Amino acid sequence: MNGKQNYTMLFDFYEMTMSNGYFQTGLAERICYFDVFFRSVPDGGGFAIAAGLEQVVDYIRNLRFDEEDIEYLRGKGLRDEAFLDYLRRFRFTGDIWAVPEGTPVFPREPILTVRAPAIEAQLIETFVLLTLNHQSLIATKASRIVRAAQGRPVSEFGSRRAQGADGALAGARAAYIAGCSGTACAMADELYGVPAGGTMAHSWVQMFPDEFTAFDTYCGLYPDSVTLLVDTYNVLKSGVLNAIRAFQKHGITKCAIRIDSGDLTYLSKKARRMLDEAGLTGCKIVASNALDEYIIRDLLGQGACIDSFGVGERLITSKSEPVFGGVYKLAAVEDDAGHIIPRIKISENPAKVTTPHFKKVYRIFEEDSGKAIADLITVYDEQVDPNAPLELFDPDAVWKRKTIEHFQMEELLVPVFQKGELVYDLPDIETLRQRCARELDRQWDEVKRFENPHNYYVDLSQKLWDIKAQLLKDAKA
Repeated sequence: MNGKQNYTMLFDFYEMTMSNGYFQTGLAERICYFDVFFRSVPDGGGFAIAAGLEQVVDYIRNLRFDEEDIEYLRGKGLRDEAFLDYLRRFRFTGDIWAVPEGTPVFPREPILTVRAPAIEAQLIETFVLLTLNHQSLIATKASRIVRAAQGRPVSEFGSRRAQGADGALAGARAAYIAGCSGTACAMADELYGVPAGGTMAHSWVQMFPDEFTAFDTYCGLYPDSVTLLVDTYNVLKSGVLNAIRAFQKHGITKCAIRIDSGDLTYLSKKARRMLDEAGLTGCKIVASNALDEYIIRDLLGQGACIDSFGVGERLITSKSEPVFGGVYKLAAVEDDAGHIIPRIKISENPAKVTTPHFKKVYRIFEEDSGKAIADLITVYDEQVDPNAPLELFDPDAVWKRKTIEHFQMEELLVPVFQKGELVYDLPDIETLRQRCARELDRQWDEVKRFENPHNYYVDLSQKLWDIKAQLLKDAKA
């Protein structure tokens, strides 16, 4: 998406039937509050990375129904001319708050809140969810893979395995925000500024009479930026040897080889020795081939001599857990006098019980270390005294209480739209990438573990807890 495409009709059809129903029953202008949140972190991780807000903004700014859309809806049985005329004039006039992209986020807390008339709030549900779910999923997976690489560059290689063109483009964008060094996808560079790069495929090597001629030709064409793919035939018996010959013939020392198959630990160690013995100590070794955070962690733990990684299908599809699971739930409505009335969804599954009301989310940081220690969700009009001790408890285990003193806090949800107008300066992608790195540094290492991460507190204020408890009690009455 580049901001020029109109995705207004990209909704689940029940959103339109409900909107028509709101219109027919006089509820079209009822102000509603909806939260986007998720219930669990993919791969059992300690946190997710928020991404996709820029595309939500583009979508909101381009919302409009044209005559072709109106005729389609009429053909689907929505023939009330007053309602169709309402859609002709449709524009988003509400408010949106969101967590900035690149921010670590946790289950059950709002990452985006919509306040808008009922139809406006309802019709945007599908696109908002698909965008935030997809990019947050890929950013979260990319963050895990980048952390596993321990400072070595990770390039996103996944376009050809992505679920559709936008999966490739938006996925590359999300991966870069979360720390990948670049992408193989040229269009992601053109649209979003994700640095694109690439060298050769096995087909280049196969096009020439022999491997050395292929390498020799490539070095002649690209002497200042050359990476040779050395596993077309045999990595050690021919690939690395021919790469060394080609580099030496052209006097190239700033170079790399890429290994795309086989035992990467064994081959990289042997290749490193061969390159060093040839005087090519500055030649880098790039590894690819169905990598993920666990394989990368194991390779480095085994002493693999790998300087950077190319990661494709397991990143761009988040293959290990390809669904983020964010949801869009009604949290409150306003009555005719403008009073906010909390709403709750109840389920036999406790994890699906929602947290009601129009809310704020604060991140609490330990004053001495600057590390995040908890998130606090409050009612929108609550004031938290940063100079008073703060008592927190784990909502899943209410007996686990802790009192925090000497802390700082930041509000996570920032205004994005007010009365339909964009009030948020969209950061460029480099700023988002830097933000992600900075905010990750403010998380404890224990929260970053791949397995059994520390349980980060996402707490409710006492006022919000009491409101939720009362609504649950009333529902049982």
